Amino acid sequence: MAVHRKATARHSFLTLVDAATWPCALIVITLILFCSMRDEPVEGAVMRGSKLGERPCDELYVVTEGETLHSISDKCHDPFILEENPHIHDPDDVFPGLVIKITQINKAKDGKTNGL
Repeated sequence: MAVHRKATARHSFLTLVDAATWPCALIVITLILFCSMRDEPVEGAVMRGSKLGERPCDELYVVTEGETLHSISDKCHDPFILEENPHIHDPDDVFPGLVIKITQINKAKDGKTNGL
């Protein structure tokens, strides 16, 4: 009789564990999805859509679709992109995913440029 009680108790415990597994898994998945939805960009994150034009020009810049060296130079205030990136042999051969070095030049109020 004691063996039967142990087997019944063990079976009840396993049934309880099985019943609790799915709700726990759903809660974890919901929390992961909820935490992944952020309004502000995370450092190092890839931005797409309307936030693409707002992204900063960091020292290392990843080219996105539709960008040219000229548009990146204007946006990032760096007229020396070709000189700073010897791995770019042809200025017309810029493709999404290409990593380039950016050195921003600050514009003073009088219109003169000040190098960093």
